[in-house]
Amino acid sequence: MSDAQDQALLELGEYIASKQADAVIGSEVAFGELTLTVTAAALPALVRFLKTDVTCKFSSLVDITAVDYPARRARFDVVYHFLSMYRNQRIRLRAQVRDDEMVPSIVLEHPSANWFEREVFDMFGILFSGHPDLRRILTDYGFRGHPLRKDFPTTGYVEVRYDEAAKRVVYEPVKLVQDYRQFDFMSPWEGAKYILPGDERAK
Repeated sequence: MSDAQDQALLELGEYIASKQADAVIGSEVAFGELTLTVTAAALPALVRFLKTDVTCKFSSLVDITAVDYPARRARFDVVYHFLSMYRNQRIRLRAQVRDDEMVPSIVLEHPSANWFEREVFDMFGILFSGHPDLRRILTDYGFRGHPLRKDFPTTGYVEVRYDEAAKRVVYEPVKLVQDYRQFDFMSPWEGAKYILPGDERAK
């Protein structure tokens, strides 16, 4: 990304901040992309502005995700990615939210946010106020917990299998067949003390 392009993104960030002062807390350009830190409560109005303003025209919602920081008071970053096909630019919105805080849904501005917000709810447990159908979308019915939270066990809580005798799927507590082991993942090309087949040709 050239300095001219970075400068254009900086100016865009300043323009958005001037028009949406209540929403934008800060902005930065990194790796050729503009990131705005925003307040969660102002998201719908800000997203509507980004979509309709002639200078922005961020009409495509690419993704919504989150990042978990368990030690932080505002535990989650909810992250939105938008694309302006008219300006050939991308923008990232980042809003910090607490574990008990609800994030306003942007389904009215971008209907495609429906499934994205359900995915974030399912994986992180973040609630979206005003969402028309906030149900789990990736995990099974009755699933406990949220798999992408840092405090969720890597093995999960239950395992699922088909029981031939009962002729149905059964849920059981996870039973590990062996203890976790410490594996040496050193590459054999770096750690081997012997000559691997074909190595003799390197000389």
